[in-house]
Amino acid sequence: MQLIQSERMRITAPTVLLAVLAVGCSSSGAGGNEAAAGSSGGVSGGGKNGTGGATGGATGGSTGGATGGATGGGTAGSGVGRSYATAFPLTENPISEGGNWINGQTDGLDWHDMSTTPGLAIGHQSGASYTDGTALLTGTWGPTQTVEAVVQAVNPKDSCYQEVELRLRSALTPHSCTGYEISFKATKTSSAYLIIVRWNGPVGDFTYLVNTSGAQYGVTEGDVVKATIVGDVITAYLNGVEVGTATDATYATGSPGMGMNLETGDASCLGTNGDYGFTHFMAATTN
Repeated sequence: MQLIQSERMRITAPTVLLAVLAVGCSSSGAGGNEAAAGSSGGVSGGGKNGTGGATGGATGGSTGGATGGATGGGTAGSGVGRSYATAFPLTENPISEGGNWINGQTDGLDWHDMSTTPGLAIGHQSGASYTDGTALLTGTWGPTQTVEAVVQAVNPKDSCYQEVELRLRSALTPHSCTGYEISFKATKTSSAYLIIVRWNGPVGDFTYLVNTSGAQYGVTEGDVVKATIVGDVITAYLNGVEVGTATDATYATGSPGMGMNLETGDASCLGTNGDYGFTHFMAATTN
C-alpha cells in the first residue's frame, strides 16, 4: 500500500544467519523463548542491525527443537502466549515453513505471494496496484500482538515505491484481505514515508490511519522495524524509536504477518522485488 501524496493516486503517482523456531503454549524446544526474547531485544535496544534480535535468534535456533529447524518453522502452538520467529532458511515459493503461512495469491487470489531463499523473504507484486505481496501466519493469535523484522534493501529507487510491511490482526480469504498494515518505504530520501493502513477487504479498499513522509521514516539495510497493537492502539517503531501511532477499533482479532509493495508504472521497476525484503521476522502475542 503506497502513500498517496496530495491528489496523486498510487500508480499515477547484514545477512543474518539464524535458525528458525516457533513456540506457543506447547514448546517445540528450549531455544524458542530465547530467540523470541532476542528479537525483542534487537528493537528495544535500538540496534540498527538487529543485534539483540540476531543474537537471541541464533542462540535460540541452535538449541531449539529439531522440528522447527527441519521444517523451517516448527509448530507455533495455539491460543495465547505464542510466538514465531524465522530467518527464512528454506527456498519456497510461496512461503510455507511447514504450513505456518498463507499467501496473498495462493490463498487470497487477488494479491501476490511471498517467497524465500535462505536468509531472505521477498514479495512478488507485479502489475496492478494494491496487490501487495502478502503472507500471514496461520492459527489463532491473541489480540495483543508484536511484529518485528530486519530489513534488507539495496538499490533503492523512489519511483518504485518499494515498501516493507508488517501486518497485525489480519485475515486472508479468497477476494478479501483485512487487518492493519504498517509500512515503511525502502529509501532514505525526503520521499520516504510511514503509513498505517486499515485493509477493509477487497483489493484497493483501504483507509489511511497514519500518512506521514520524510527521510526519517525511510528504511535501509539492517534497519529493524516493529509494530504493536494493544487494545485499539497501533504503534510503529524504527530501530527502537517510536515513529507513529494510530487508534482504530475495527478489528479485534486476526493474525500477524508481513508484506511488500512494488509499483511498476516505471518500467525500470519491473523485477526489482529481490532488492528489498526481510532477513528475519518475529511475531508474538501475550494474550
